[in-house]
Amino acid sequence: MIRITNMSKIYTMGDNKVNALNGINLHISPREFVAIVGPSGSGKSTLMNMLGCLDVPTSGSYLLDGQEVSRLKDDQLAEIRNFKIGFIFQKFNLLPKLSALENVELPLIYQGIHGKEARVRAIEALSTVGLKDRMNHKPNELSGGQQQRVAIARALATKPPVLLADEPTGALDSKTGLEVMGILKELNSEGNTIILITHDNDLAAEAKRIVRIHDGEIIDDKELV
Repeated sequence: MIRITNMSKIYTMGDNKVNALNGINLHISPREFVAIVGPSGSGKSTLMNMLGCLDVPTSGSYLLDGQEVSRLKDDQLAEIRNFKIGFIFQKFNLLPKLSALENVELPLIYQGIHGKEARVRAIEALSTVGLKDRMNHKPNELSGGQQQRVAIARALATKPPVLLADEPTGALDSKTGLEVMGILKELNSEGNTIILITHDNDLAAEAKRIVRIHDGEIIDDKELV
């Protein structure tokens, strides 16, 4: 599914160069649930941006679902993001004037899917996260946990090969956060490939594999029993 080889990212700030990533090698197979863990400044956010095709590396290779994406242009990267990656963000990123159903339909519309098909797929995604009965509510009529479920449904609707969750429980209380992690674990058991970005070791322990990053390098990579 994902094969990163010798990936580096250098940011230039004035006369200074910052090595955010330094020779990263990472392979993720279909159906895995991987947590990428590291403190602030470790390089995990930069790695997330690479995995999500939000940025490109300075050097190295990134194969996503068999396609080399490390040298694509912005419009090509946007297409990859639309079709290959479902994003789940800490702050939900729902449009406040749209209902839950309309928020979930939005990425389908970007894919050129409209009308009845978009509606059916959006309802199916909301049903998966247990929110079919709240699909006509706007975000301000939903709890934080419900909003994050809508965000998960939105990521699921396009049926992408990879779900990329960036601190998905960061804006939630601990009980609701565990419920959201339960949904992600269930989705993984159904065959979804999930990459969790977090600084929280307890959260990472819910995954099946933990990759630790520090100072732009992977320092540990282990399967959990």
